[in-house]
Amino acid sequence: MQRIGFVVFPDFQMMSLTAASVFEFANIAAGEAIYDVHLLSETGGVIRNSIGLAMQTEPFDDSAFDTLIVGGGTGIAPTTPGLIAFMQRGMTRARRVASICTGAFVLAEAGILDGRRATTHWLYARDLRSAFPSIKVEEDRIFIVDGAVWTSAGMSAGLDLALAMVEKDLGIDIARNVAKSLVIYHRRAGGQSQFSTLLELEPKSDRIQSALAYAKRNLQTALSVEQLADAAHLSPRQFSRAFKAETGQSPAKAVENLRVEAARLMMEQGRLPIDTVAQETGFADRERMRRAFLRAFGQPPQVIRRNAREAALN
Repeated sequence: MQRIGFVVFPDFQMMSLTAASVFEFANIAAGEAIYDVHLLSETGGVIRNSIGLAMQTEPFDDSAFDTLIVGGGTGIAPTTPGLIAFMQRGMTRARRVASICTGAFVLAEAGILDGRRATTHWLYARDLRSAFPSIKVEEDRIFIVDGAVWTSAGMSAGLDLALAMVEKDLGIDIARNVAKSLVIYHRRAGGQSQFSTLLELEPKSDRIQSALAYAKRNLQTALSVEQLADAAHLSPRQFSRAFKAETGQSPAKAVENLRVEAARLMMEQGRLPIDTVAQETGFADRERMRRAFLRAFGQPPQVIRRNAREAALN
């Protein structure tokens, strides 16, 4: 049986613990108790989370754990000498050590992330990079696996991280079964972006939202301003003015961002030829897609695909 230790502290973010459900349902899917989950804190006893709910925890001791996962807080995760020492000991004894969201700051304080690739919630990625320059922070990632160390982005990304652990331990069929039981899509690839173009644009009116939804459904077409304006039931001039006012971008730039987002996902999760991906996402040819990737990510499509494959093998 694999012992999983979830490490928490006062005012930890409740959503960190959603990842524990992945191991619970993995036991159900496997038909046996593969994982033995423990909630740990420095002092043990009752610990209150960020919304004030009291939870019973076990104190740190010398017990062995297969996997240690430290949760995040609503801000940068706090540390104490006892917490740091416990994680440092765990790194030498556990098969893998992980963090969810700002829990990465705990691993960083413990020196566990030195020289490694890591991620955290995008809102705090620059703080992590600034405070710990030896860490190779990749803020635009759902989760990263670097050897025995796993780090994830914001809270929901902890589910993806835990599903990836289950997939590595028990195989893809069990992981898919767990995802289905939790009523979520199968885990997002670790290299997938934390950002969503539609969320970033934040259109306020139904008309602009309808135009963007139309664009996302029809990326393989030319998507002229006239088409988008028609979907929004506005004249092209009214549409362009309203679109820029609501999103801060031109329709052409927003469409390119939607194409890049879709193409990146196809590059990371599939094996389609680059020319096919370019056609399916409306770039028309691979050179236009390559230039768009360089503008968006500073890397060509081939590098994005290679990085995703390497992350999947770790």
